[in-house]
Amino acid sequence: MIKIIARTVVCCIISQFVLLTVQPSSFALDVKRTVLENGLTLLTVERHNLPVVKVAVGLNAGSLVEPEEKAGLANITASLLTEGTQTRTSREISEAIEFVGGSVGAGGGDDYSTVSLSVLKKDIDLGFDLLSDIMLRPSFPEDELNKKKERIKASLKAQEEDPGFVASKEFKKAVFGTHPYGRLVSGTEETIDAISREDIVNFHSSYYVPNGAVMAVVGDISAAEVASLLKRYFSQWHPGNIERNGLLPINPKRERKTVTIDKDLTQATIKLGHLGVSRNSPDYYAVSVMNYILGGGGFASRLMLNVREEKGLVYDIHSFFAADKYGGSFQVGLQTKNESANVAITEVLEEIRRIKNEPVSDAELSDAQSFLTGSFPMRIETSSRIASFLVAVEYYDLGLDYIDNYPAYINDITKEDIMRVANKYLDDAEFTLVVVADQEKAALREKW
Repeated sequence: MIKIIARTVVCCIISQFVLLTVQPSSFALDVKRTVLENGLTLLTVERHNLPVVKVAVGLNAGSLVEPEEKAGLANITASLLTEGTQTRTSREISEAIEFVGGSVGAGGGDDYSTVSLSVLKKDIDLGFDLLSDIMLRPSFPEDELNKKKERIKASLKAQEEDPGFVASKEFKKAVFGTHPYGRLVSGTEETIDAISREDIVNFHSSYYVPNGAVMAVVGDISAAEVASLLKRYFSQWHPGNIERNGLLPINPKRERKTVTIDKDLTQATIKLGHLGVSRNSPDYYAVSVMNYILGGGGFASRLMLNVREEKGLVYDIHSFFAADKYGGSFQVGLQTKNESANVAITEVLEEIRRIKNEPVSDAELSDAQSFLTGSFPMRIETSSRIASFLVAVEYYDLGLDYIDNYPAYINDITKEDIMRVANKYLDDAEFTLVVVADQEKAALREKW
């Protein structure tokens, strides 16, 4: 995510005040939803406790729709939006928003790309002027493109020294294969070099269209005021014919894979997992509760209690389900001494088998439900979080009553549900194992 941020005293004061005034126990949001003539879905939430307005825009312009040979195109297109328009240079955009203590930015993602704005209410016209300018009229200067490409490639090269990055990259590739979810959002050195300015211009004109896009506006503003601003600054944003290249299906078949990367390290970095669940699956909530008990609950999780506290094999171990629109993955991540890699992997698989075959306790279920429902309001404690959250809710078709229904989704999960989804979505036989380590010292087993 590329952002231009004003580091001013007023922003610091506002940020601190937001934290003090938010009431985490409150779930209610009065969301006004409208689909405009150009196809844009507009979500508005009034919050008049601070004179600030936050905007998040989600566009169907993520990595899913870029060609494989030009991976990184969606990300680099988004990151260049603030680097110049037909009427403003990169410096002029930066100075204009910094002068009023606001921020404007954009970034790519797997499912969709985002554009964001934060501005004081008194500067809302300037904010929407800048927002519309970078979204509708970016110039994609050749010199800025070249600098951006070099920075991304330098970052990729530096990250190759991080065993965690290497393991995650290889895990995605092994689990998803040629599907876009198996690629890095940033692309590779080779695919980035293949991206031209013409590619970016064409990608922008094809996918930065209002039909199918979502705009969430949250803060000291009414729905009528938002409508007026859109008419003034986005009247030229016309619907387009979104290209549908035919997304490759995710192969649902799991198979045993082991990927080893030999590096001169004292510790082994391990990723173990397989395909998971999509975000709109009805099993998502049972999976969330189950995973909290298994490895998502920090020091309260079974993996942490066993592999760290009892066996002393790791400093940190965790599991999670990454759920996207068309699928997802399950992953356990840990670091341990090279020599104890086999033992740690064995313990992970034992915990997976245990949660599949033995009912969780009443206390484990209750604790998981209490944490997940109790921490949920923190996702919507600030206006910027609400805006981003609403874009995701709309994109994944969760319904505007999602916030009200979430506690029931979690609290209705039973011990039988936990065992059912554990058996459906966890596999202790057909899984992908990625190990970045001194392979001679790790001496991985062939069978588990």
